[in-house]
Amino acid sequence: VQLQASGGGLVQPGGSLRLSCAASGSRSRFNVMGWYRQGPGNERELVAKMGISGTRNYADSVKDRFTISRDNAKNTVYLQMNNLKPEDTAAYYCNAVAISGRVDTYWGQGTQVTVSS
Repeated sequence: VQLQASGGGLVQPGGSLRLSCAASGSRSRFNVMGWYRQGPGNERELVAKMGISGTRNYADSVKDRFTISRDNAKNTVYLQMNNLKPEDTAAYYCNAVAISGRVDTYWGQGTQVTVSS
């Protein structure tokens, strides 16, 4: 399984970005897809995740600013990020979890988001 993330970049405070992550390979169904981030000197943390049935979870720091969505037919997850703040600067990693008797977790390569004036 490969996860291909895109959409990062440099944006001014208050700006918006949309991240995308497409999964391909031997798995056709992912129970959970989401986004994590890791800023300089910080541990990787959950940003948002979404179950295949539509349940969403967000980190408190991004609630009301970020929206996660997914296209199950395309095995693609999106993260719409609005009102970006300098503290959102980090490498963002997409994540997919498949559960079928065992739990398999997959990670994409990071995509850098930099919020700066």
